[in-house]
Amino acid sequence: MSNYLIVGAAGQLGIELMLALQRKHGPDRVVLADIRPVDHPDAALSTFVQCDATDKTAMAELVDQAQPAEMYMLVAMLSAKGEASPLQAWGLNMDPLLHALELAKDGHVAKVFWPSSIAVFGPDAPKDATPQNTGLRPTTVYGVSKVSGELWCQYYHQKYGVDVRSLRYPGLIGYRSQPGGGTTDYAVEAFHAAVEGRPLHCYLESSETLPMMTMEDAVRATLELMAADGDALSVRTSYNLQGCSFSPAELVAELHVQGVSLDVLYAPDNRQDIAASWPNSLEDAAAREDWGWQADHDTPGLVRAILAGLSQPAVG
Repeated sequence: MSNYLIVGAAGQLGIELMLALQRKHGPDRVVLADIRPVDHPDAALSTFVQCDATDKTAMAELVDQAQPAEMYMLVAMLSAKGEASPLQAWGLNMDPLLHALELAKDGHVAKVFWPSSIAVFGPDAPKDATPQNTGLRPTTVYGVSKVSGELWCQYYHQKYGVDVRSLRYPGLIGYRSQPGGGTTDYAVEAFHAAVEGRPLHCYLESSETLPMMTMEDAVRATLELMAADGDALSVRTSYNLQGCSFSPAELVAELHVQGVSLDVLYAPDNRQDIAASWPNSLEDAAAREDWGWQADHDTPGLVRAILAGLSQPAVG
């Protein structure tokens, strides 16, 4: 087992992780799986397998074919989309994880990564520097499934010794893909609107602060966690991960500082209620102490990085 399998490779994070793993290990050792093709030219350099990750038999066949040392299980229905179809979201967010954990328990995969989210927190959690260990009472099916998934990860590690690792991602901001249905996706759309010279229709209030991170930092954190000594990891649910934090108004102001104008039309909807239940920022001391995590991008750095990315052709 020496390959690196990304399940859910067609999503925003999957494409970024594909590029990083191809650079690190070579395209021939990266296997991509999704129910739809991966829309990036470098995907053709690696093996692609069409697979419904909710199908246990299909997942077993995929792993038998891919022979992975590491599996990155990224399949999910994000927060805003999930509220429209809660039972479908529950199945999509839980079944693929459980299939991955079972395959790892039975010795078919040495190491599993599964992403959690700031959506695990609810309105009663501390808003600023939200601690690693606090009450998890989310208000969305996405958050409920992530809390449940974290506990399944911990259970399989404690009960069966499965080496599964996880990060509570903040809002992830990239430039290669369009928004994918998350509550923080206004920020991704803001950059596209700014460079295209059109107004942003923002579904959050101008002052709603949320934790954010570049895709570059998120992928680096993922690979650093996966490379860390397992004995050093004190968290077997999911690690808090802080990049930077800003509100829509603060993002617009920073774009202006960097010479980019953006008009915003604010029309808060149900996604504002979701955002209001989430933290403003996260305390990530465990990630820093256990495996040396440190974000590269503050808010100005994030804005510079995304603007620079959008000025280039969208290839690897």
